[in-house]
Amino acid sequence: MNYDSMNSRNRFRHLPATWQQQATALYALTQRSELSRFLWSFRSEFSYAFFFTALINVLMLTPTLYMLQIFDRVMVSHSEFTLYAVTLMLVFFMGIMSFSEWVRGRLLVRLGVRLDVRLNPRVFATAFEMQNQGKDKEANRLFGDLSRVRQFLTGAGLFAILDAPWSPIYILVLFFLHPFLGWMAIVFCLILTFLTYLSSLVMKEPLEESGEAAQKESIYLDGKLRHAAVVEAMGMLGNMQSEWMRRHLNAIVKGRRGLDAQARMQSITRFVRMFQQSLSLGAGALLVIYGEISPGAMIAANALTGRATHPVDALMNSWKSLLEAKKSYLDLEAALEAHPQREAISVVGETPGAAIVFEDVVATAEHRAAPILEGISFSLPPGSSLGIMGPSGSGKSTLARVMLGIWPHVEGRVLYEGVFIREQDRIALGAELGYLPQDVELFNGTIADNIARFGEVDSAKVIAACQQAGVHEMILRFPKGYDTEIGDGGRFLSGGQRQRIGLARALYGSPRLVVLDEPNANLDDAGDRALFQAVMKLKQQGVTVVLITHRLQVMAAMDFVLVLENGRIKRFGKPQFAEEKPGPGAAPMSAPVPVPA
Repeated sequence: MNYDSMNSRNRFRHLPATWQQQATALYALTQRSELSRFLWSFRSEFSYAFFFTALINVLMLTPTLYMLQIFDRVMVSHSEFTLYAVTLMLVFFMGIMSFSEWVRGRLLVRLGVRLDVRLNPRVFATAFEMQNQGKDKEANRLFGDLSRVRQFLTGAGLFAILDAPWSPIYILVLFFLHPFLGWMAIVFCLILTFLTYLSSLVMKEPLEESGEAAQKESIYLDGKLRHAAVVEAMGMLGNMQSEWMRRHLNAIVKGRRGLDAQARMQSITRFVRMFQQSLSLGAGALLVIYGEISPGAMIAANALTGRATHPVDALMNSWKSLLEAKKSYLDLEAALEAHPQREAISVVGETPGAAIVFEDVVATAEHRAAPILEGISFSLPPGSSLGIMGPSGSGKSTLARVMLGIWPHVEGRVLYEGVFIREQDRIALGAELGYLPQDVELFNGTIADNIARFGEVDSAKVIAACQQAGVHEMILRFPKGYDTEIGDGGRFLSGGQRQRIGLARALYGSPRLVVLDEPNANLDDAGDRALFQAVMKLKQQGVTVVLITHRLQVMAAMDFVLVLENGRIKRFGKPQFAEEKPGPGAAPMSAPVPVPA
């Protein structure tokens, strides 16, 4: 027996032996995944909810007992005092039942909020990690899955599950009234249970197809709306609209199938429900005729039969939300298990720069047979600068992402200050990194917010970064200066302005490693000069700089030059001398990398 099973047994050592086995099995089930362990931490709240559910269901017998007293005692004795007494008792117990329902609902609502608040940061981090791995659809669904699980825990579906174990109590009371009434309630419960199971089989496939079609339609429309200017300028609106209409009609047809199946099963269930109510009343009347029960018992039996079958009926009505919540729970559980929360390591160096080491690195991508990078091995001393060159598609941008630890599919070792970069605390590490991607991504907010990386804006650091990037005067020419709103994706700025603000964001704070991917793609001559000066200043400060560019002018400032070709290192060495070291499998450099004086 392993330690976990021993530990779980020790938790329940005060229970009888049979109960210990059952409790241990239940505990092991709740500890099977991160999400189940998280829900297990709310066991006290669920226990209180179960207690109030028990109290509510016991007090549900109050109207039945009241009817028995009215028909069998008050109407026979014509006693007003008895009527007043049982009515006061009814008001008292119904008040307790209403209060218990209010407390249970309030408890579950707060449980859902606490669950969302505590689990949301974990889901948020997982969604971003999945987005970096190219799993856009799964990442977009994560927050919807969390919302559906939370809504189920506070909705009618959970109430039906909590009420279901109390159906045997009502059936037992029916047996006390007359065995025939109890057996009849059991038969109707079995019929409704079978209909619920049949409903799960009938509705599962249509609901899954409908949800998937609606998701695809939403993703397609969202992607096209983000590029509305290109669509309209090139006359693509008609074609896009036709494709969207095809997807939309497909979602409607599949949604109709699901709704038709749901309506069909609900109509059958409604027929059985109404038939059960009438038949239980008729059976009670027959027993009254034979003198088996009293008229009060006949009315009470009708109400008790309805209460006994109500949880099954409620499960039937909430079956769609139950299936959706189950699927969302399993998807959320699988996502969290596939992206575990690692114990992060934060490396804070004493030197200004950072040492980078690649050891036989291979970078791959899904749906691609050949690797993007293969056999990449080199080392970069702290405070040095590296220029990366090569034809389009040679893997330069992928190499930059691997170096930053944000490329998902990597084999080999990438070390940052002697530690695997993917094992480090990303938040702490992010303050030491500066990154300007090829496609600059700015976010809705002010210029100052974007440069400060949406943290607390340090005006001195923001201005220093902008001055180093040569963008300070440009920003001051905006009507609101650093408080100018740039819109979603920086759509209110030109391509060159976005790139220069992205450069200032990369230089914000005190980065030890700065990676610039095609930083001068959209720059004019003034921006090119500002970039060159910024790189020179970073070198003077001892910051490790990695620069990807097709232009040779900046290469004169680099300590090393790396040339990629077909995902392999073709040349690596000094920019102006023939002392280059060949990469693995590459021939030695016969000529220096051409760099203008």
